[in-house]
Amino acid sequence: MPPDSNRRSEKSRRAIYAAALTLVAEVGYPKTTIEAIAARAGVGKQTIYRWWSSKAEVLMEAFVDLGAQAAEAAGSGDWAETDGIPDTGDLEADLKTVLRATVDELNDPRYEAPARALAAEGVGNPAFAKEFVATLLLPSLELYVRRLRAAQDAGQVRADVDPYIARDLFVSPLAQRWLQGTGPLDHAFAERLVEYALYGIAPRRP
Repeated sequence: MPPDSNRRSEKSRRAIYAAALTLVAEVGYPKTTIEAIAARAGVGKQTIYRWWSSKAEVLMEAFVDLGAQAAEAAGSGDWAETDGIPDTGDLEADLKTVLRATVDELNDPRYEAPARALAAEGVGNPAFAKEFVATLLLPSLELYVRRLRAAQDAGQVRADVDPYIARDLFVSPLAQRWLQGTGPLDHAFAERLVEYALYGIAPRRP
């Protein structure tokens, strides 16, 4: 029986994913090359170029696969891989649950190095940035909008609130602290962020 080419291709693809993620963590994104990925994966570089046009594309696909594999191993417990942000009827509790999970992922070494590399690539590569946002960011961000609209329907958020602007009140400060390291990125920060976004910072009226 001839070898199964689909199985062989899948094995090579997974080896390439692993090589790209490992190299970025070990030597950094600038020193990670297609040649180095190919050598680490035990494939020819033409195999990589047959599927991807750049190391950024390899890394992005590897990163997406990493998240999918982690969610599958956890029994699809990742909120972004299921039906969306939990809706228990308690908006504050649901948002805190999600932001705590996001903090854990951003602090996980498996995710941090490739995520920072992809973010950096997007700064200097507008075409890649557009793909990065569409593939990795917008699907998760849209889940916030859906959850906030459900809260509006339930009377928990004012009807005149733009859910897209409200979404950014939660996720943008988290991303900024992660990128710039301006303070601790922990559960306490995530929970306070939800409270400030939901209730504001002005003195509460008696």
